[in-house]
Amino acid sequence: MSGTKHYDRSELLDRAVELFRVRGYSDTSTAALVDELGVNRKSMYAEFGSKQGLFEAALEHYDRENLSRVLGPLEAPDAGLDTIRRAFRGYGQAAEGWPSGRGCLMCNTAVERAALDPGARAHVDRYLQRIEAAFVNALRNGRATGELNDTVDVHELGAFFAMSMVGVSALLRAQAPPAQVQAACRVVITMLDHQSSQRPV
Repeated sequence: MSGTKHYDRSELLDRAVELFRVRGYSDTSTAALVDELGVNRKSMYAEFGSKQGLFEAALEHYDRENLSRVLGPLEAPDAGLDTIRRAFRGYGQAAEGWPSGRGCLMCNTAVERAALDPGARAHVDRYLQRIEAAFVNALRNGRATGELNDTVDVHELGAFFAMSMVGVSALLRAQAPPAQVQAACRVVITMLDHQSSQRPV
């Protein structure tokens, strides 16, 4: 039937996310996108309008699917200080796995495109705000349960953890030595422990 789509939009975006994640925006050609997505150029432009349109759709998809898996535990109603510790331990382990050399698409975009591209910058701004809010949520819960010292400014500490996560993501993208990434994560956890009113598990 004319007009029937012979592809799944979500699957196309999964492929686009990985291509942009590995190559970046500038080094991803339209030809590479057509090859990777497995659709012809006409279909790609009909669906997304342009390479820029596809890129922004990939960022939205990444935020909804990938980041929700990473940040979901920190955004949960029962998140606490151990949730933050687990997040950074997970990043430390990632240095020896599949994310090494890929990093985070949003973090990569912050470095490559945010200063040049207003569309990308809007996504990056929301990403940074979301990360900070997730940490603030976990810290507030920790303070409410008595895990966190009452004197701690949860917004300042949340901003610190957000920037630490972005920094670790950049290290993963750069394929920094795993020991370096893991040391950075341990320092972040130690700082959290110093603000805790209870002995960490």
